[in-house]
Amino acid sequence: RMKSFIKVLTLGASALALSSAVSAEQSNGFMKAKSSSSYMRIYGPANPPYGFVRFCSSNPDACRKQPMATTRVHITAKRLSELDDINQFVNTSVEPVTDMEAYGVTEHWTLPDAQGDCEDYALLKRKLLIDRGWPPSALLLTVVRDEVGDGHAVLTIRTAQGDYILDNKDTNVRMWSKTPYQFLMRQSYLNPRVWVALDARINSRGEIPISGTAADK
Repeated sequence: RMKSFIKVLTLGASALALSSAVSAEQSNGFMKAKSSSSYMRIYGPANPPYGFVRFCSSNPDACRKQPMATTRVHITAKRLSELDDINQFVNTSVEPVTDMEAYGVTEHWTLPDAQGDCEDYALLKRKLLIDRGWPPSALLLTVVRDEVGDGHAVLTIRTAQGDYILDNKDTNVRMWSKTPYQFLMRQSYLNPRVWVALDARINSRGEIPISGTAADK
């Protein structure tokens, strides 16, 4: 399997504001983690994936901070059905290809038309759920290490009942703790441009490996 590496960027002039957002989420995440493994634990700030930063530069509306509900979405049977519908629709509608195959580069995040890799699936699911009225703060792009140790991107759904995962490698919607993955980092629910660490070792790394392969399907 071909591997690529997501490059990371340092925080810029707004580092203080971003740090405050991460601190608020870290405190909330720590308390949740102590009471239930249904919730992810936050370890601090993480540098956003390079491909994500470039995506935001080209698609600022998709990354703009808006007045958002910071409370967790209460999951209902209807909402679970929506998650299942979107997950299966995107998984079956997009053909899995690597960024190298599609664009000739190792890392390229975009909303897919007919082809894409793991992060493209996640971006499209996020957009379709927002179009259905889901709050952006509940739909968080997430980087993991998969069951064979390769990098992979999924979409986290932040709910009052726990953190669910939409994955292009799985037709089922699962609780994050029921997946075979090691969770590395994800967007902050307080600011879509800010990323937080889900692994205590993330801050000491300069690069996070992630693959975009046809096998991600």
